[in-house]
Amino acid sequence: MDTNSIDQSIATLQSKKTEWARMAIADKRRLLAKARERTRIVADRWVAAAARAKGLSPNTQPMGEEWLSGPWAFVALVNALDDTLARLDPGIDVLAGYPIHTRADGRVAVRFSPADLTDRLLLLSLGIGGEVWMEPGIDASDIPTAAFYRRSNPVGAVSLILGAGNIASIPSNDLLYKLYNQGEVAALKFNPVNQYLGEFFEEIFAPFVDGGYVRFIYGGVDVGEYLTHHPGVETIHITGSDRTHDAIVFGRDATAAERKARNDPVIDKPISSELGGVCPTIVVPGPWTDADIRFQAEHIATQRLSNGGFNCLATQVLVLPEAWPHAGRLLDGIRQVIGETTEREPYYPGAGDRHERALAAHPTAEILSGGHAPVTLIPDVDPTDTEDICFTEEFFTATMATTALPAPTTTAFLENAVEFSNTVLAGTLGANLLIDPATLSANRGALDRAVADLRYGAVAVNSWIGATFALPRATWGAFPGHTRTDIQSGVGTVHNALMFDQPERTVLWGNFRPAPRAWLSGDWHPAPKLPGLITHRRGALVGERMTYQAIDRSLLGLVGVAAALYRP
Repeated sequence: MDTNSIDQSIATLQSKKTEWARMAIADKRRLLAKARERTRIVADRWVAAAARAKGLSPNTQPMGEEWLSGPWAFVALVNALDDTLARLDPGIDVLAGYPIHTRADGRVAVRFSPADLTDRLLLLSLGIGGEVWMEPGIDASDIPTAAFYRRSNPVGAVSLILGAGNIASIPSNDLLYKLYNQGEVAALKFNPVNQYLGEFFEEIFAPFVDGGYVRFIYGGVDVGEYLTHHPGVETIHITGSDRTHDAIVFGRDATAAERKARNDPVIDKPISSELGGVCPTIVVPGPWTDADIRFQAEHIATQRLSNGGFNCLATQVLVLPEAWPHAGRLLDGIRQVIGETTEREPYYPGAGDRHERALAAHPTAEILSGGHAPVTLIPDVDPTDTEDICFTEEFFTATMATTALPAPTTTAFLENAVEFSNTVLAGTLGANLLIDPATLSANRGALDRAVADLRYGAVAVNSWIGATFALPRATWGAFPGHTRTDIQSGVGTVHNALMFDQPERTVLWGNFRPAPRAWLSGDWHPAPKLPGLITHRRGALVGERMTYQAIDRSLLGLVGVAAALYRP
């Protein structure tokens, strides 16, 4: 470990933190524009490198995931931040034009989609809409936003970002958040799993590096530990697990547990974090057709298998209604979809060990694909066994469990599912609900109460919280209220391009059915097959076209996106 080089990097950031904090917004926008244009130069190489690292075949659907969760998600956040800065600079209200309403429960909600004409043409065509709900007590006439930009003569701070190893845009987008939302310069330490991204980020962020506002650092646990304790590092952001957080905050030695018990940290710096958890998908009983079962089987399989299952936002527990006549057919549909998909490489370290722990607890689990990267289904887990590993430990592999709850009525099932998710499952990152249009229409009040009562930072109705992660004006993070001794899914949010200061959650909704069936089904808007589905044969083409359309910010580019979208 080259501590001299690390010390020099932190010293440079310290010397530039106030300059960055007080830089004119116009100059910060110019740096964003350079990052966007430099992404054009590296995007192809970025995706190709990720594919090699993860063992993906060219032009297959998983390549689409790499486009969408890599360069597209990055450029989308660049664009959304730039739009916000364009309002802040002349003093225009950040939320001007965004629909705002106060819900019956008193929470204020801001609809962030569609934000502009591109959003309207793209997201509405996909059937996606969303709101950010504020914490209780916020008034609709005075929603706090962009707190950093209201400060007088800010001093700035040096932040350390411990990058994630799974999704390519997590480190880059966390870096943008620290720079633009919080006004901090930053050292980004790459996770060894994906430090191959370094050459691309160094090229994209070269103007920031040249200015002394960003530094990239490589290495293992020893480097991370040195950085977290460095006196020049003032704030820390972590993406990982609750165990990673506790090791940093309370140490790794034999006294760590005792220190945690008495809330005596070895590091007492402000730490924000995104730490994953056990995410549920709640299936509301209803009159599903064969086509509904097939589409939602694709949807649920995608929620588990995207990125090979190495996602903190992956569905781990499928919550089914007892005695629902379609439950068996839905599971059969999921099995069929998994059987039709290409096996992924278990590229993330520890995957085998985590899978073995799940099998040790459930030796009769179904192995749905062979080879060295098994996809595993653990059906019928007892919901009263609150200590079951399926409920208490994030698998971070291609393993999914099912459980069934009493459903004497739709309202009762929703209440049972909310109570189970809130009190049994570990973490508060995100939850999904699937409900057909007829059932939704007859149970709008019950569904609204369920969404409001779920204690998760993201709730997706007929969509997946994975889309919440990708949409830049959504907030991404745990439900607020965790403490360092009970961290669960973390503290704080990222992305959040509208710069809300006190968000509670993002609520996303989509279509239960894709086009053309959605045109006649009662869904709120027709949509093609979503580009992220693992069954989308043109996923790679869609992701590539969406990326370059975002770079160009071209309405004409949407024609090419639509042409690929509507030919799945």
